[in-house]
Amino acid sequence: MAILECVEASFGYDANIVLSDVDFSLCGGEYLCILGENGAGKSTLIKGILGLIAPAKGKVLFGEGLKSHEIGYMPQQMMINSNFPASVLEVVLSGRINSMGARPFYNSADKKDALEKLELMGMKGYEKRSYRDLSGGQKQRVLLARAMCAAKKLILLDEPVSGLDPAATAELYDIIKKINSEYKMTVIMVSHDTKAAVSYASHILHLSHTQLFYGTKDEYVSSRVGLEYLKGADIGC
Repeated sequence: MAILECVEASFGYDANIVLSDVDFSLCGGEYLCILGENGAGKSTLIKGILGLIAPAKGKVLFGEGLKSHEIGYMPQQMMINSNFPASVLEVVLSGRINSMGARPFYNSADKKDALEKLELMGMKGYEKRSYRDLSGGQKQRVLLARAMCAAKKLILLDEPVSGLDPAATAELYDIIKKINSEYKMTVIMVSHDTKAAVSYASHILHLSHTQLFYGTKDEYVSSRVGLEYLKGADIGC
């Protein structure tokens, strides 16, 4: 059963359509990588999935009882104030806000979940540290832990390894794969890293103001779009 469907969906701002005719379905437990050049409409699609903008045409549908506010979202690092004066635990706990309802304070279950997610990220013992004092890779792990606290069945990652060194990048990719394979979390990752896309993802969605390709990664690497893009990225498959 599909956990997410875009049905002939187009998105834009005011009367300006920037992404048209997106049509795909994603089943629970799959790992989708969204590829495309800058300005191709990737961020616009993310906003559409999160319910921040409504489709100008078509529909975005959720299955398996999923609601848009139950999606874990990790934005690009540049969108986060790295000097935010909060502890690591406070940042991760903020991922629980949507599940609190009318409750004004975090309870013991919230804190237990936040600590478990930090341990999953290899950040046990960092909860009292200041977020702004962490390295770039550590900050990304904290933001991923925050997104996991919000996620029920689907997590959405926007350029999660942007700005990280190769070692931190590899470690974060391994954590994301573990979340997908061991915790059965459906993953949607926006990326410019074509090599990672064809290494880790189960499915590829390629955008360029419209949908150029959707299918499995094996289908992608042998498709016209995939062959052209992979050649331009100068990697072997």
